[in-house]
Amino acid sequence: MSRDLSLAPLSEVSCTSLSKIRLIATDMDGTLTRRGKFTPALLQALEDLATDDIKVLIVTGRSAGWVSGLSSLMPVAGAIAENGGLYFPPGNQKPVVLTPISDLVQHRQHLATTFESLQTKFPQIQESTDNRFRLTDWTFDVAGLRQDELQTLDNLCQQMGWGFTYSNVQCHIKPQGQDKAVGLLQVLREYLPQYSSEQIVTVGDSPNDESLFDRRYFPISVGVANVLEYVNQLKYQPAYITTAAEGEGFCELSSYILQSLHISS
Repeated sequence: MSRDLSLAPLSEVSCTSLSKIRLIATDMDGTLTRRGKFTPALLQALEDLATDDIKVLIVTGRSAGWVSGLSSLMPVAGAIAENGGLYFPPGNQKPVVLTPISDLVQHRQHLATTFESLQTKFPQIQESTDNRFRLTDWTFDVAGLRQDELQTLDNLCQQMGWGFTYSNVQCHIKPQGQDKAVGLLQVLREYLPQYSSEQIVTVGDSPNDESLFDRRYFPISVGVANVLEYVNQLKYQPAYITTAAEGEGFCELSSYILQSLHISS
């Protein structure tokens, strides 16, 4: 795939801009992980950022149950799960449902019915293993689905009154209007109002991170190098791109931020 020339390399971000960063809002799978795992280098980067009081907020499509346990074990300042559906504050506090849903049990039943309808047209799709731990959305594995099939699934969900997105791991049937940017903006407004837009960098790698690249809200956004696989499918593209892919790309960003902070101090 030809590289989009509007994606500037991370090295072009000014030291002044990076030295102002105090909050990194980042996707997890394919952005913090390397081949699906956390590496020692990633965990060290998170510790180094915490030492310099730079907060890391995970913004993932993963399930509420999965994120509840993970975020409490990692050196992060909380997490947003299910593509903006829920917020887990730091310190094992009770999660906050960000998407207004009057009856979660009925909501899950509607999602199940929608998934069954999709299966009549795509009998090969399989419910994700973590789907039972979800509250606001419904997921099935993305593996084996072509781009045209993903577009058809998107269209079918829209026709049934649902939103649809996907990552390098899963497809999501979700409430319309629920996305990472909406959830993140709500969390920033209600729980982290001390951070201005120039103090925040958003990071991602997949179509479900697209809203985090919307420069109207997040002027400094970074795609790790593997985002190039999807870049022509994104309405919003990251302002900058790392040289390295996956978690190594996040570590690259972390190093730039910490170097800029130390140079300016």
